[in-house]
Amino acid sequence: MTEQEQIKEAFDDLLKSLRKDTSKESRQKIKEAFEFANEAHKGVKRRSGEPYIMHPLAVAKIATKEIGLGTTSVISALLHDVVEDTDYTVEDIANLFGPKVASIVDGLTKISGGMGSDTSQQAESFRKMILTLADDVRVILIKIADRLHNMRTLASMPEHKQVKIASETLYIYAPLAHRMGLHAIKTELEDLSMKYEHPEEYEVIDKKIEAYKRQFSALFEEFIKPIRQKLSANGYEYTITARTKSVYSVWLKMQRRNISFDEIFDLLAVRIVFKPKLDQPEKWQCWNIYSLITDIYSPKPERIRDWVSVPKANGYEALHLTVMGPEGQWFEVQIRSERMDEVAEKGLAAHWKYKNEGESSELDKWLAGIKEILDQPDATALEFLDEFKLNLFAKEIRVFTPKGYMRTLPKGATALDFAYDIHTEIGNTCIGAKVNHKLVPMSHKLASGDQVEVLTSDKQSPQKEWLEFVVTAKARTHINAAFKKYRKELMRKGINIYEALVKQLQLPPTSETLNKVLTNYGFTNKDDLYVEIGKQTITTEDLEKILKKKAENKFIKYWKLQFLWSGKDGEDKKKENANVAIDPNSDFVIAPCCNPIPGDDVVGMNIAGTKVTVHKRSCPEAIRLMASFGDKIVPVKWVSHKLMSFLAVIKLTGIDRPGIVSEITTLIAKEEKVNMRMVHFDTRDGIFEGMIHLYVHNTDDLSNIVTRISQLQGVETVMRMEAEEK
Repeated sequence: MTEQEQIKEAFDDLLKSLRKDTSKESRQKIKEAFEFANEAHKGVKRRSGEPYIMHPLAVAKIATKEIGLGTTSVISALLHDVVEDTDYTVEDIANLFGPKVASIVDGLTKISGGMGSDTSQQAESFRKMILTLADDVRVILIKIADRLHNMRTLASMPEHKQVKIASETLYIYAPLAHRMGLHAIKTELEDLSMKYEHPEEYEVIDKKIEAYKRQFSALFEEFIKPIRQKLSANGYEYTITARTKSVYSVWLKMQRRNISFDEIFDLLAVRIVFKPKLDQPEKWQCWNIYSLITDIYSPKPERIRDWVSVPKANGYEALHLTVMGPEGQWFEVQIRSERMDEVAEKGLAAHWKYKNEGESSELDKWLAGIKEILDQPDATALEFLDEFKLNLFAKEIRVFTPKGYMRTLPKGATALDFAYDIHTEIGNTCIGAKVNHKLVPMSHKLASGDQVEVLTSDKQSPQKEWLEFVVTAKARTHINAAFKKYRKELMRKGINIYEALVKQLQLPPTSETLNKVLTNYGFTNKDDLYVEIGKQTITTEDLEKILKKKAENKFIKYWKLQFLWSGKDGEDKKKENANVAIDPNSDFVIAPCCNPIPGDDVVGMNIAGTKVTVHKRSCPEAIRLMASFGDKIVPVKWVSHKLMSFLAVIKLTGIDRPGIVSEITTLIAKEEKVNMRMVHFDTRDGIFEGMIHLYVHNTDDLSNIVTRISQLQGVETVMRMEAEEK
């Protein structure tokens, strides 16, 4: 097949996937947009070798077929890379296809040009895109479609770019797809990200899930047979399907709970989608089907989830229950109408299709909240990205005002979050609250069903400590805004104190001198150091002692890392496979958030332009940083190490008995390659929980000691912690 035949086939496929109500006039406009984009990208190839126009065609198809968007979105998807990759401007797009399409394309166009060392181009681009969301949410939906196709074709990219794109997808776009109600796309983005981040684990779990499906297919048929009979007897038109958990969700559960695949019992869910009867409310019909199912199988009361009465913030509606099926197996059953199912699968597009005029949904409220965050002019792109991310994946609670109005907040929200949710000024002047008529501090965590009355005072103002217990983006944004000015003043003061001291001690004002102080206090950002100096948390006496100390670099003496690639701003070297040794005089720090040790899969981040911070690849903070600073990734690997010890933390639980602590510590003491730094045990009601800080040489040493401890009588679990629990 020639390239032109390939392109024509893809365009015909796009036309077939358009909504049935697409007019002849609209189809002609789509054809014009395709011809324009095809000409603009003529002669350009993707890394995979196919013509570039195949990408916009694929994005447009996802936008209409998988998300359910209309003509304007399809045209915008076809044109989304024209301004970025060709000489055409946004004005050209506006003249040819109208201001609305031009506005969407502009929102989708990445920021180009120079960026400072402390600025994330990815974050800036994302912020620009979100700014357009204030006017047209289709920007986000098309961007998600764009990202989905990029992830589906990620195999053709070099490894370091795969890591960058996969991290960014997992950190931003999968949660965003979830919030937009695009469940199927969210799941696929997560799975594809994991496929490139953790390929071995992905393959193992994927094979186990497939084996599980084959094993339980007969059990599923046995389970649904009486349900089919009941539903048919009661006059329902329906479909029943089975779905298994995604590879990523299984892996995440295994990681969080430190359990094996065989210990996950909710792998299978049954979905019932019914055609609603016209003479009965959908909500009533959902509960009626629930009643018919529980006539057959016993439900698990604490596992009922009613999102029919109060939908999720992303518009999701369904009734979930868990029942005991044949052979003692638990089955999750999801009950949805056809309308609910379309909203669940196609998210926003379907949500607004069914929304009544003048009706305000939780999703509309969320979009309004985003616009409010955008109104903070001083917020940096990275701050905005982090605050925006906060509320994307949060589980929700429902609380009430004194007059009975319901508000939706993320799980873990405090009385202060509620105050800011009501109004910024109420949050800024909050001194406490009454929850269910009982006086509580503003840090009090709310639960679903609470009735909250906020107490305020004109003399109150935002405090820095508030950031320690608020969880909503809105609250954090406004508190941070209040402290921006204060922080700048402290930085200026800290810089003056530091520079004066360096001059007094007649030391060179170089980055090497500054790095010595940063290393001592564990800072990766010099601004944080200056703030602490400005606050006088770090005194001039402390600084003087550190600056006078002879430089020691024990770290590099004992271990070595190598670049897997090297190049300006992530450009590929001609010899991609050639390892380039890191300068032994360079400064590296081990990330305290995950404490990687030799043998761990690691990645370096060089954000501040001074030190490379080494994280475990699976570390959440590393994923966040890679998503925000893709061009600052330094892919590294352990290549040699001597008998240097690295800190690792293990957590133990088990049945308490006389002498068990002594046995554990004696076992560790006998290990030549392992030393203890700290031991802490708590015993309560016959159960013990311990935390041991160890110095080990590598992952083999750690695995060995974990295996030996787990074999002791009474020890139930032994797991490595990413960092010490607080």
